[in-house]
Amino acid sequence: MMIVNIQDLKKYHAAQLVLDGATLQLLEGEKVGLIGRNGSGKSTLLRLIAGHEQPDEGLLTVRKELTIGYLPQIPAEFEAMRVYDVLAYGYRELLGVKAEMAALEARMSDPDAAADFAAMERLLRAYASAQERFEQGGGYEMETAIDQVAEGLRLDRGLDGRRFGSLSGGEQTRVALASQLVVRPELLLLDEPTNHLDLKGIEWLESFLRRYEGAFVVVSHDRYFLDAVGTKMIELEDGEASTYPTNYTGYVKEKEARLLRQFAQYQEQQKVIKKMKETIRQLEEWGRLGGNEKFFKRSASIRKALERMDVLKRPALDPKTAAFALSIQDRSGQRVLDFEGVAKRFGERAVLDGASGSLLYGEKVVLLGDNGSGKTTLFRLLLGEAEPDGGRIEHGSRVDVGYLAQQDPPAEGKRTVLDYFRVEGAYEEGEARGVLARYLFYGGDVFKPVASLSGGEWSRLRLALLVRRTPNLLLLDEPTNHLDIASREALEEALEQYPGTVLAISHDRYFINRLAQRVWELKRGRIAAYLGNYEDYRAKRADSAEEPVESVDAKRAMTAWAEAQGGAARPANRKTEAAQGGGKRAEQLEREIAALEAELAGADERLSGLDAAGDAAGLAAGWREREALQARLDALLEAWMALEP
Repeated sequence: MMIVNIQDLKKYHAAQLVLDGATLQLLEGEKVGLIGRNGSGKSTLLRLIAGHEQPDEGLLTVRKELTIGYLPQIPAEFEAMRVYDVLAYGYRELLGVKAEMAALEARMSDPDAAADFAAMERLLRAYASAQERFEQGGGYEMETAIDQVAEGLRLDRGLDGRRFGSLSGGEQTRVALASQLVVRPELLLLDEPTNHLDLKGIEWLESFLRRYEGAFVVVSHDRYFLDAVGTKMIELEDGEASTYPTNYTGYVKEKEARLLRQFAQYQEQQKVIKKMKETIRQLEEWGRLGGNEKFFKRSASIRKALERMDVLKRPALDPKTAAFALSIQDRSGQRVLDFEGVAKRFGERAVLDGASGSLLYGEKVVLLGDNGSGKTTLFRLLLGEAEPDGGRIEHGSRVDVGYLAQQDPPAEGKRTVLDYFRVEGAYEEGEARGVLARYLFYGGDVFKPVASLSGGEWSRLRLALLVRRTPNLLLLDEPTNHLDIASREALEEALEQYPGTVLAISHDRYFINRLAQRVWELKRGRIAAYLGNYEDYRAKRADSAEEPVESVDAKRAMTAWAEAQGGAARPANRKTEAAQGGGKRAEQLEREIAALEAELAGADERLSGLDAAGDAAGLAAGWREREALQARLDALLEAWMALEP
C-alpha cells in the first residue's frame, strides 16, 4: 500500500529551484536510500515529507494518520529537557497517562476515599481506563525499548539526568536518533544517521533497520551502509528523482546502463532533429527559388512538429567532481614512521598502553577503534602536539606531515572562502579562484563566509589547502565525513594514485576496502595489525572467534580481582552465577554493573571529544569523573564475585 505519493514537486529556496518536478512513491515497509550530491535537495525532501515545509508546486500526499519519525527535527523544548525525557519523547502521551495513574493511586490510598464506596468505584473505573490506555500504547514495554536502543547506540545512561542542551553535538544527534528509533513509527526519516557512530554503532543500526517492520528513508553517503540496509535507491539529480529497485551496488550498475541507454536515445534524437532542421532549410530555400507556396506549408508543418517534440536532456556521463590532485614535493625515506611501547595516561587510566607500529613509504594504512579508544590521542602524539608518558616515536628522514583533523568551520568572523584560501594557501586572487573552482567553489560561492559553510564544503576547502602543501605523509582523521559520494570517490581515486604514505582514521568501510593495504585496530591501548582491507580484517576477526569487546573489560576486572585473592577467576556467565548464588542481590548487582559499564563507555567517548578539542581543564575533570566511575564498578564487581556459589 502506498503511504507517500509525490508528483511533479517543486520547491524553491529563495530564488534557487531545489526540486524541479520530482516524482516518487513510498510503499509500506520499503527500505529506501535517498542519494545525491550535496545540495541536491535530499534534506529538503525529508522536511517536506515530514510536514515541516510545504511544496511550492505539485502534489504531495501522505496517508492519513501515518506516524512519521524525523531525525533532524529537534523541537525547541529539547534544549531544556532531561536526556531521559528526550529518549522517551515519543512516549510523552503515555508518560502523561502514567502520571495520571500515579495520581489516582495516591487518591485511592486516601482513607477518606476508601470510606466512600461510590467515590472509590469512580476512582477504580478511572484507573482501569488509564491502565488500559497505558497497556495498549505499549507503556509496559517502554523502558525495555529505551534500554535496547540506548545500548545499541552505546549511549551513556548516566546522562539521563543531564540537560539535553549541555551535550556535545554528537551526543545530541545520537540521543535524538534514539528517540525516533524507540517508538518505531510507520515511516522513519533519517538524515545521515551514521555520523558520530563508531563501527559497532553503525553495525547495530544496520541490524536494527534490516529488522525494522515499518518503512524508512535514509539519507546517507555511506555506500557500505546503503548496501546493507537499502532495497530501493532514489537519486535526486537536477531537481528530479530517479528510482532504482535495488541496493547501492545494484544502483551503480543500473545507473551506468541507464545512462548509456539515455545517451544513445539522446544521440538518436539529435540526429532526427538535425535532419528535420536541414529539411526545413531546404524546403524554405526551394520555396523562395521556385515561388511555390507548398514548400513553405510543408516547412511550417515540420517546424510545428519540431516544436512539439519533447527534447531529451543530454545525460551527464562524466559529472564534475572535486579534483583532489594529491602530489608530493619530495619523497621521504623508506622508513616513514616507527613507534614502540607508546603509553599515554590521563589520571589513572591508560589511553595508550604499549602501542606499537611502523609505516613504510607508500603504504596506505587505516586505523580503526571504538569511540574513545585513543585514536585521536595517538595522532596528536605522532604529530608532536603532545608528549607520550612512555615509549618512543621516530620519524624517518625527509618526512613532511600533512594533517586533516575533524573540526567544524570557525564559528565567528566574516572571512570569505576566497580570503581564507588566499591567506592560508598563499595564493594570488586569480590563481585562488581557479583552484577553488576545481574544488567546486564556483561564482558567488567564493564570497560565502567560511562560518556558513556546510560540513562537505568545509572538508573540500581544507583538503584543497592540504593538497597545496604537497606533504609526503598524510594523517587523515575521518576524511570522508560530510563529503557526498562523488567527492568521496574522487578523494579515494586521488589517494590511490598518491605516491606518498597515508595513515587514516575512518569508519567508512567502502573507503577502507578501496584504500587500505593494512588495518590497525586500537583496542585497550594497543594496536593489532591485519594485512588487507576491511573485508580481510573482518574475516580474520571472525576466524579468531575473539570475545566481544564490550565484555572484555568486565572479565579482565573479574580475573584480576580473583587473582588478587589467590584463586582462579570464576565463570563469567552472570546468568549461571545468579542461578547458583542467585537471588535478588545477584540480579541487582548485575543491573548496576551493566549500567556503570554503559556510563564508563560514555565517559570514554566524551574524553575522546575533549582530547580532540585540546580542552585540558575538561580532560582533567573528565578523568576524575571516569576514575570515580571505575572505582564504583570495581567495588560492585568485588561484591558480585563475593557471592557464594
